[in-house]
Amino acid sequence: MPQISITLAEGRTPAQIRNLIHEVHAAVLRTANTLPEYIRVVVHEVPRTHWATGDVTLTEMDASHAGQTGVTADEHSGQGAARHLVTAADEEQS
Repeated sequence: MPQISITLAEGRTPAQIRNLIHEVHAAVLRTANTLPEYIRVVVHEVPRTHWATGDVTLTEMDASHAGQTGVTADEHSGQGAARHLVTAADEEQS
């Protein structure tokens, strides 16, 4: 019974998370020789204030990038926004 655990920084839309679950489920189904009802996919969302790389939180990275691009930190925070800033920390953990 495969169980897949995915940890992401908050900021994806429900549709993006649903699509991720679907794609992971499909990949496991194709490759693990198991039945669909045995596949478990769990997505854990971590607040951007609770995820850091090099002692800098994702929220701090968002604010730094926002200052460089002129986009507000709120637009990058994922609070109701479909848009998501991909940081180096996201890529390491995604």
